[in-house]
Amino acid sequence: MEINRLTTLQQPSLSMLGTQTRKTSVAEAQQNFSQSLKGAIEKLNEVQMHSDKQTEALAKGEITDLHDVMIASQKSSVALQTAVEIQRKAIDAYNEIMRMQV
Repeated sequence: MEINRLTTLQQPSLSMLGTQTRKTSVAEAQQNFSQSLKGAIEKLNEVQMHSDKQTEALAKGEITDLHDVMIASQKSSVALQTAVEIQRKAIDAYNEIMRMQV
């Protein structure tokens, strides 16, 4: 079983921040955020489904290597915990913004 690197969001370098002249519209920002969120949820779903398939195959006797099944299960668990934590942080940030006085 191959271990893949986690993908990270691309962040501009400090040298590019001052020279960037193109501004992103609100619609573009919403679309980019929506696509990023959708991609992350799809990836989480793929990891969960892979773990389920591995567990099912182990129960049927098709897989004899318990290590691969447990690794897939742990990957799935960590991915879900990360998604839940990110959701909590996003809700906290939203609530903090809503409490700000304008």
